Amino acid sequence: MQKFSGWSLLKEAFGGHQGWKTQWRRAAPKAEYDAIIIGGGGHGLGAAYYLAAEHGLTNIAVVEKGWIGGGNTGRNTTIIRSNYLFDESAKLYDHSLKMWKDLSQVLNYNTMFSPRGVMMLAHTVHDMQVSKRHIHANRGNGVDNEWLSPEEAKEFCPILNIDPNIRYPVLGAALQRRGGVARHDTVAWGYARAADALGVDIIENCEVTGMRIDASGAIEAIETTRGVIRSKKVGVVAAGNTSVVMGYAGIRLPLESYPLQALVSEPVKPIMPCVVMSNTIHAYMSQSDKGELVIGAGTDAYNSYTQRGGLHISAHTLESICELFPVVRRLKMLRNWGGIVDTTPDRSPIISKTPVKGLYVNCGWGTGGFKATPGSAHVFAHTIANDAPHELNQAFTIERFRDGLLIDEAAAAAVAH
Repeated sequence: MQKFSGWSLLKEAFGGHQGWKTQWRRAAPKAEYDAIIIGGGGHGLGAAYYLAAEHGLTNIAVVEKGWIGGGNTGRNTTIIRSNYLFDESAKLYDHSLKMWKDLSQVLNYNTMFSPRGVMMLAHTVHDMQVSKRHIHANRGNGVDNEWLSPEEAKEFCPILNIDPNIRYPVLGAALQRRGGVARHDTVAWGYARAADALGVDIIENCEVTGMRIDASGAIEAIETTRGVIRSKKVGVVAAGNTSVVMGYAGIRLPLESYPLQALVSEPVKPIMPCVVMSNTIHAYMSQSDKGELVIGAGTDAYNSYTQRGGLHISAHTLESICELFPVVRRLKMLRNWGGIVDTTPDRSPIISKTPVKGLYVNCGWGTGGFKATPGSAHVFAHTIANDAPHELNQAFTIERFRDGLLIDEAAAAAVAH
């Protein structure tokens, strides 16, 4: 009987040793590509996939300074929803949510998308007013959202505490039933495998150290730790490091970078049937397929590139979570971390051409990046291939900050995530 080691099984799963070696561990990148994507997370790999699958560009490289899915894609809290207030946001995020529904079939890779519902709690009269405003705005855009009484909220999530005497009493909730979660790293691997099958080169451990601009002001090459790579089209999707990378081209963006806190509990049997979020408390919780309770907190108050997170922020969140969900009080924290998020002044993304011809950028998602992955990748690929924005990202160009056409989800959002 033939015996298989774990490594040989892994090679078999990815098409044999030769496929793994030439595509995933390429000895050196080619000298020139039709397009280069900087950033090997979900958005970058997805953009490369759609460039190949829908726009016929197969001579593409994705360059990643670390490993595939090792940045924000691998350290987020997996929430997917589209109940944003403004028309532009709702349309873009709902485009993404619709793509999530069929993404496993499209990529032939299980992303573990679970539309279990996202429920946003209201604790004050102001919360109730804001939530109902969101519901009406969402319905006007064809996005599902509904109001629940405290009793209906508890019926939907039985472990929720609706005692009126707690510090933050639950006065009701907004529920988007189509929302839910997916497993973060499967998205990166699904897009990577599908892009690889279409001929895209995925080059890990390849940090960008500079950009070369020709005399006409167009991009002609990037400099990396593995040599110079030439291309007349370069898309930058380097969450948490966008300002650094774009600085090589002499472009300054209205971005700030912060660590966003999160943690998981020790694994337990299923007790959490949905996602529950609270902006007043700034806490949210769901349960992963491994049984861990995934608990998110707020951003650090200071700009930083650290990925450790601040324990004091997590401690405040856990106090509130234990009051809303008393059943979790005796659980232990398994690990905590901070993911680096780039945020714009209006907390909405930039998906845009830049002043350098052939250079494009996708950044500034703040806490909204994971949920937008397929939709963001799809419209970014369109922008790169056609040198013009897709209709869904026309409002998200760099020029909106010059023209004052902000999409201020920072002030409007019912919750920051």
